[in-house]
Amino acid sequence: MITVVLTNRNREIYLIERCLKSLKAQANKDFKCIVVDYGSRTEELLNLKYVLTNYPDIQFITCNTSKQLWCKSRAINIALKTCKTPWFFVGDIDMIFHPDFIENLYHLKDNSEVVYFQVGFLNKQESLIDRAFDAYRVSFKSNSEATGMTLYKTDVLKSLNGYDEFYHGWGGEDTDVHVRLDNANVKVDFYDKKLLMLHQWHPKAYRSKESLEPYHDDLELINHRYLAYTKLNGTSIANTKFEWGQYNEKECEVLKNPTKYFEITNEVADIKGFVNSILLHLNDEVVKLTIRHHPEYKTLKNSAKKILNKKVKTFLPMQEVNNLILETVIGNFRNSAYEYSFNIDLSQIELIIKC
Repeated sequence: MITVVLTNRNREIYLIERCLKSLKAQANKDFKCIVVDYGSRTEELLNLKYVLTNYPDIQFITCNTSKQLWCKSRAINIALKTCKTPWFFVGDIDMIFHPDFIENLYHLKDNSEVVYFQVGFLNKQESLIDRAFDAYRVSFKSNSEATGMTLYKTDVLKSLNGYDEFYHGWGGEDTDVHVRLDNANVKVDFYDKKLLMLHQWHPKAYRSKESLEPYHDDLELINHRYLAYTKLNGTSIANTKFEWGQYNEKECEVLKNPTKYFEITNEVADIKGFVNSILLHLNDEVVKLTIRHHPEYKTLKNSAKKILNKKVKTFLPMQEVNNLILETVIGNFRNSAYEYSFNIDLSQIELIIKC
């Protein structure tokens, strides 16, 4: 049997409906589908739950992570960790699947331990239309560099500790698995003989800085550099210092009752002193941290001292503070329960975290 996992965060509901409809229409019904919602906003989550009432056979997993960075790797690993089927397909919830998609998976698995698929991309106008799979007009097709839609032998993927949960935000996690499979001498095949999946167009709203949700503007670049070093280092097994595929709803409840409160500023010494002296050394505490502008930030007095080569306080713009704190969370607390917000208008950052 094959498990199909689809991950979601705030995706447009009509895209999801079309995806699930295409899976329901499969000629071969011998598969299990898991939808993992990793932190959708309340309204989007309610809409998704309503849609899923029409698909009682789908296993639905929700994670209360709307105030955390998106982590597709963990969303996938949560499903992988308990997967009992011998085959595990990682898809996207904005795909439309060919009616013979599952049937083709069964044919392909006999000759490959890992196989990934070419995808046809629909433009904005075509994505608004609901029609038969073969009637869609495809704008362009992916090549072998696009590694997202992959069928794995479950034991093989588990042997690598699943997807690397260093990857947060968007970009790199899919290719990383393929790189590590290659490093482990596992053959990966690319299938492009028949188009089995169509990608529906959608706006890339997840890259916006307008909301209070966690956002790191250099994270994609960091992800791709991390990927380059994974390849250079010959790494095959991920998540060696962290347990993978973990999520505990009860852990989120402790965030309602912080045990320690801290207020710091965007002064460099203040931030780095706090991170290295407090945050990285607390144990079994729920910390609430608030960061605001220092009173002397961008003052004429501080600027005049700088011109006169006098000793001055150094500050970071709040966007750089934001990035530094989020990198600290990813590098040291990625398995911890936390809630994070950055209010650009108020120049204020809040972090509640279980250390």
